[in-house]
Amino acid sequence: MIRIYGIKNCDTMQKAFKWLDAKGLKYDFHDYKEMGIDKTTLELWLQHFPIDKLLNTKSTTYRALSDTEKASICSKTKAIALMMKHTSLIKRPVWDGNLRELKNVVKRAVWDFGKGIFFLGWNEDEISRLV
Repeated sequence: MIRIYGIKNCDTMQKAFKWLDAKGLKYDFHDYKEMGIDKTTLELWLQHFPIDKLLNTKSTTYRALSDTEKASICSKTKAIALMMKHTSLIKRPVWDGNLRELKNVVKRAVWDFGKGIFFLGWNEDEISRLV
């Protein structure tokens, strides 16, 4: 089963849910705004995604950070602490498992730094061609 991480009310997540439902694909959703996200999961993701791809630097939450906090994201430890504190800093959606058939994703909008295990981002055309 696909596991998808994000925030329920996010417009991008709404598009992903609508698409998954329309395709009849079963998925498990982890809302890290409500459920939080643990250090172990973020450490695992950062083994597969660069910090600058996993961290949503275009978000209002990021823009509200102090200059000191923004500068600290170069450190994985500090970036993890910030993402745990402000989960809306994490780019959405993060796709986990059972997506090995998506290995050939075009990397413009959906990043596969996860060796076919984890995917990051949303582009309906790209996902639709591959599932």
